[in-house]
Amino acid sequence: MHNSRFDAVQARDFIAAKWDQEIVPTLVDYIRIPNKSPMFDIDWGANGHMQRAVALFEGWARAQPIAGMQLEVVQLAGRTPLICIEIPAFGGGSGDDCVLLYGHLDKQPEMTGWDEGKGPWTPVMEGDRLYGRGGADDGYAIFGALTAIMALQAQGTPHARCVVLIEACEESGSYDLPAYVDHLSARIGKTSLVVCLDSGCGNYEQLWCTTSLRGMAGGNLTVEVLSEGVHSGDASGIVPSSFRILRELLARIEDAGSGKILIDAMHVEIPADRHAQAKRMAEALGDEVFSKFPFLPGMTPMGTDRTELVLNRTWRPALSITGADGLPPLASAGNVLRPSTSLKLSLRLPPTLDGKRGGELLQDALLKDPPYGARISLHLEKASTGWNAPTMAPWLENAIEQSSQDFFGKPAMYMGEGGTIPFMGMLGEKYPEAQFMITGVLGPHSNAHGPNEFLHIPMGKAVTGCVARVVAEHAQRGVAGG
Repeated sequence: MHNSRFDAVQARDFIAAKWDQEIVPTLVDYIRIPNKSPMFDIDWGANGHMQRAVALFEGWARAQPIAGMQLEVVQLAGRTPLICIEIPAFGGGSGDDCVLLYGHLDKQPEMTGWDEGKGPWTPVMEGDRLYGRGGADDGYAIFGALTAIMALQAQGTPHARCVVLIEACEESGSYDLPAYVDHLSARIGKTSLVVCLDSGCGNYEQLWCTTSLRGMAGGNLTVEVLSEGVHSGDASGIVPSSFRILRELLARIEDAGSGKILIDAMHVEIPADRHAQAKRMAEALGDEVFSKFPFLPGMTPMGTDRTELVLNRTWRPALSITGADGLPPLASAGNVLRPSTSLKLSLRLPPTLDGKRGGELLQDALLKDPPYGARISLHLEKASTGWNAPTMAPWLENAIEQSSQDFFGKPAMYMGEGGTIPFMGMLGEKYPEAQFMITGVLGPHSNAHGPNEFLHIPMGKAVTGCVARVVAEHAQRGVAGG
């Protein structure tokens, strides 16, 4: 007999056992695999690391006792692989529409600065934290999604048809994903709820749901001035430095004193409800808004108004320089005026600004009227649109609140995120009627993309439970907007 009720205590016990006995050991194996996203491992196909990670996840998933589950590793020609798992409706849940659960398994590159004994491919357990690249971003997602469904089936609680998609290209901008969503569109079908497990949390004490994501325009900016390097004493004062020209170009788009982006069209009006959420988030977190970052002693954030700092991070454009070429290491840097300098630009865009438009604005600003006639090129690698969540249906708002009370004993919180999940904007367009639950385990100091990235195990367990509760409530109220 199937049970329409959801027993949170029973689910918590089931999920904890699954995490402790199977999920954490499998994530330990996964962290050891250097399956960097294609942007960071151009020979990923030949190197085989991505395939190893896919095989590890596939093997675990196939061993799970999920009724009617069908798993396929889909690989379109010339693209990264994708794991597609289809799970039929259970216990009288709807088979007409679907819950789409999303995650990714590709990783960011190594990054320097890991603590002694830790490393990107060296799994280390310390207390509740599993250190290593990819555990929290986003290796845990497939385990969280399937374990939430198993927790429902174990207690006979209905759920609708579910499709789990785990991609291998997210950290490179998800450029392969649209082709897969089109390829699988008939199998995905009508989607009324999207659950994404690749976002962040403001603390580890309650459920955090993401209401917006920034977009991104990024790529490699190169300034060339000479065909070869020349003696700096001979040339300086006559030949303009490629580095100085780069500074001049960057000053077109960013105020060096404040960090404000100077291109007016890159700014958007911030919706009133998002402003209010930012204020509540700032009040809830206090100084943790900025103290979660590893500031050096004496360093201060870019302002004192915590709400404004939250909005800076979530609704305003911002530039980071994440790499450079043409600069020799200090130990081998002779007195040479170098022929060229290249920088990797990472420009975060407001959630409602079209990513393609953001890329065009960036190109227009940097490539017009080159100083001194220097050869300037901008190779855009990413131009991704952000995402602003649709109005939340009452059933989903209630389910999220109840799930946070069930598994944390505290109310749910809502926040914008500063990062980019290109999949969200794409899904928002493809499934305009769908509701969205965007959440994750990347909380204070978890440091995704940086050194000492860790997965907070209790947070992973609790988020899994919250997903189970929301999927159960979806089956009860099961229509988008209802």
